[in-house]
Amino acid sequence: MKLNILAPLLLASSASAFSLTKIPSSSSTTSTNRTSSPLFMGRAAAVRAQTKGKTDAKKAKTNAVYGKKIIMCVKQGGPDKEGNGALVNLLKAARANNVPVDNINRAIKKGSEPNTGDFAERTFEAYGAGGASMVINVLTDNDNRANADVRAAVGKNNGKMAEQGSVLFMYDRKGKIDVPAAIDEEALMEAAIEADIDDFELISEEAGNGEISIIYIEPSDTNKMLEAVRGMGFEEGVKMELVYVSKAPVEVSDDEFEANMKIIDALEDFDDVDSVEHNMSN
Repeated sequence: MKLNILAPLLLASSASAFSLTKIPSSSSTTSTNRTSSPLFMGRAAAVRAQTKGKTDAKKAKTNAVYGKKIIMCVKQGGPDKEGNGALVNLLKAARANNVPVDNINRAIKKGSEPNTGDFAERTFEAYGAGGASMVINVLTDNDNRANADVRAAVGKNNGKMAEQGSVLFMYDRKGKIDVPAAIDEEALMEAAIEADIDDFELISEEAGNGEISIIYIEPSDTNKMLEAVRGMGFEEGVKMELVYVSKAPVEVSDDEFEANMKIIDALEDFDDVDSVEHNMSN
């Protein structure tokens, strides 16, 4: 479901997959029912769940990514939380993704040491089969290594690197909150209004062990929405991150889908690669 409280449509991960219905309200509010998302539906969700590996492997990757982000943030703004707002927000995200406190503290300490190498964020763009595009998010302390690894993974799996900006303009940067439970739309709307959040998109999906809720918001509202969700009583398993969401999802054939997943799998095997987002809708 998508809620638009005050602002125009902000979250359009699948602009062609919704219908508009009015909700009676004293405020000017509209609601959109959506039954699927290009990031969380059918084949794509099932295959991506398999290719990401076992739960412990995924957790180790998440911990490593946040460790590098914390080091980078401390290098840029210092370890003092009162004077480094970016670090405060990053630690909220790390805790929301269940990164252990010991890992967080070690990363802060390591980032404070002058001999620790710094990390930098890089974004690569690529094309796959069937008109698919990919945004490759990298966090590395060695640009040459990351550049070589990404290009090799894409090229060896029959993909093509894209010119900078030729893919990224087809995506929106959004905050995303995953909640392993069903969320009542009206209750979330009330919580959003209380948190001064103008617009968000709520998507409900069926999972193997029940329903999950995915909330897309503007990046600047991500922390406020996280606190609003927690204030509704949702704590365990809630995750928060920033993602690129396709403005124009494409449907590819089965063979093209499998070919593109080989590229994504190869990329995600590298420690420097934080995540890979794509525009495949199936």
